[in-house]
Amino acid sequence: MVTYLEMTSRPAPRDVAEPEGVALVAHEAADLAWYRGLYRAVGEDWLWFSRLYMEDAALAAILHHKDVEVSALTKDGRALGLLELDFRDPDNTELTFFGLSKELIGTGAGRWMMERALDLAFKRPITRLFVHTCTLDSPQAVGFYIRSGFVPYGRAIEVMDDPRMNGPVRGDAAGHIPKI
Repeated sequence: MVTYLEMTSRPAPRDVAEPEGVALVAHEAADLAWYRGLYRAVGEDWLWFSRLYMEDAALAAILHHKDVEVSALTKDGRALGLLELDFRDPDNTELTFFGLSKELIGTGAGRWMMERALDLAFKRPITRLFVHTCTLDSPQAVGFYIRSGFVPYGRAIEVMDDPRMNGPVRGDAAGHIPKI
């Protein structure tokens, strides 16, 4: 089950302390191997798979586009969070990927990164920022996005093959999600 959320203006900034040792680092023309490694570190337990199926040329065309911004949340120099904003359509700007590795969940780093994401998104003249999340993502995701100022506007059912079954995701990943 996918939930679609949007916002049309920057909500009032929240006073969120920067967690110790954390920084948001932009990666222009991100290296594909580095990106896929971070994508796995953040999303494998939630069965993120779409970018793992992409051919290098297709992924590079997205990540190296002048209107796509990829940033890593680092802690003590290690990339542990992924923020990707797609401005290719300023009327429908997408928060494409947003997530943290396990060790940062619950530390306030996600709230801090969301405030930076909203700053980055709304410093451009966009009409709408949208994101989608699904029931395979963290159970806190929908509530987090709503508390961040997003408003749900739709739901849909998407059917996919389990990416752990002869796919790009480790067979033992996401043990909390039954294999189908």
